[in-house]
Amino acid sequence: DMLSVESSEIIKSLFFKGVIATVTQTLDMPTIEAVAKEFDVPVLQDDVEEAAKKTVEMIEEADLKHLIRRPPVVTVMGHVDHGKTSLLDAIRQARVAAGEAGGITQHIGAYQVEIQHKDEARKLTFLDTPGHAAFTAMRARGTKVTDVAVLVVAADDGVRPQTLEAISHARAAEVPIVVAINKIDKEGASADRVKQELSEQNLLAEEWGGDVVMVPVSAIKGENIDKLLEMLLLVTEVEDLQANPDRLARGTVIEAHLDKAKGPVATLLIQNGTLRTGDVLAAGPVLGKVRAMVDDNRQRLKEAGPSFAVEALGFSEVPTAGDEFEVYPDEKAARAVVGDRASDARATRLAQQMASRRVSLTAMSGQANEGELKELNLILKADVQGSVEAILGSLEQLPKDEVQVRVLLSAPGEVTETDVDLAAASGAVIIGFNTSMASGAKKAADATGVDVRDYDVIYKLLEDIQLAMEGLLEPELVEEALGEAEVRAVFTIGKSAVAGCYVNTGKLHRNCRVRVHRGKQVVYTGDLDSLRRNKDDVKEVATGFECGVGTDRFANWEEGDRIEAFKMVTQRRKLTT
Repeated sequence: DMLSVESSEIIKSLFFKGVIATVTQTLDMPTIEAVAKEFDVPVLQDDVEEAAKKTVEMIEEADLKHLIRRPPVVTVMGHVDHGKTSLLDAIRQARVAAGEAGGITQHIGAYQVEIQHKDEARKLTFLDTPGHAAFTAMRARGTKVTDVAVLVVAADDGVRPQTLEAISHARAAEVPIVVAINKIDKEGASADRVKQELSEQNLLAEEWGGDVVMVPVSAIKGENIDKLLEMLLLVTEVEDLQANPDRLARGTVIEAHLDKAKGPVATLLIQNGTLRTGDVLAAGPVLGKVRAMVDDNRQRLKEAGPSFAVEALGFSEVPTAGDEFEVYPDEKAARAVVGDRASDARATRLAQQMASRRVSLTAMSGQANEGELKELNLILKADVQGSVEAILGSLEQLPKDEVQVRVLLSAPGEVTETDVDLAAASGAVIIGFNTSMASGAKKAADATGVDVRDYDVIYKLLEDIQLAMEGLLEPELVEEALGEAEVRAVFTIGKSAVAGCYVNTGKLHRNCRVRVHRGKQVVYTGDLDSLRRNKDDVKEVATGFECGVGTDRFANWEEGDRIEAFKMVTQRRKLTT
């Protein structure tokens, strides 16, 4: 409808592009853009904001008579190194940040704390969303399930790019923002500067006449942590957060990964109802039966109520982080739902793979015909789905005009022998991120000569991939300066001439390339065929010495000519955007 084009015309257009589609089929973004371009319609992508919008209201009419107050879910957001994880440590009075590679929280953690508020015990559930730019999708997912966002801004650094992203996510989710101005104990810290910069983003502090709560804190020293928690409870009180604990659970998959010993593991946030051991659930197209669940302190639980986060075992495969889950009365009902979703997912995935394969082949064939395109095949395995998404998103940002990165397989889990077989058959490099190798995989890799790289910091991973891409480029020839000489006399010998020179800088080499400058003009460019000193043929003449030079193709020397000597060398090329 938005295209103002009949669906039959769109289907016909796709057919001529090599894609067989139906009216109800979901298309990938490259195909959408190709169709929109043909019909001269702009395409607007709202991925980040759409991902950030709060999940569909999980309270139904039948729940209204059974509602009770539930704990707020708080997402901690902000720029990398502004102290989000340290702030959570201070809240939990525990140390978990010290062991994190590269200072980056690699995937979402969910923690619950209990505090005294107005003479009663109150709970808060915290989600720690990673701050590195590559983890935009995970930050958006964190906001999708939250009731209030804590925006952590360092008092000595101010508003940064990820700060602005976090603000846009929170606004898209329509959740209140509480600002924690961290690192107030550091030299150069200025809470007022942070407030001023935030006011430029329409976040005005209460003490400046606005409605945004801003609390100066020091996560390292534990200053004002209690005040921050009090403010979070006060801000969320007006939201009247409620849920029905007496129904079957519904919620969101916060994170998921494949554990070598336990199998598929998922962190679940229950948003309505109560989740119990033995419950049968559907998480997107994945079936699960809760075999066991633990809280953030690794304590086993038999049940968990609204706003509680648990790590659960018992899934048929690794569910996708960000998918909603729902418990069903019996396995038959859950299987029916999962079967329908799996069929839809397979159809969509097949259509997208066909379209993307067609698009990339079309693009590649044109460049390959010109001898320009090279390919780097990768297989990506990571600890959790969020890491996979982050790395794939970062790979998309790499320049790919001349070198195409093809990710043949990307999934959470360990590197297996099957992965090695695929890499050997396709000439791919296996990239592991915070994961291990299955039994037999290393032996298979050694036997087949497959390159398996393991990383725990995303910066290094991307740097190495870019270097590998550059290694596929044809080296370029560049000039390397050797020296300069001045012609002080010209001697005629038969039909040729020899220039008597003085070397001012560097060296002259026999058979090097030279450029002869006369005033502002270049009168000759070519090889230096003859180089003599005191009537002897020499290989080179250094600065401060006289010599005689000659070329087979140039004899029109004049006193005062300037000789620029250089050689051509090959140089590794850099990727260009």
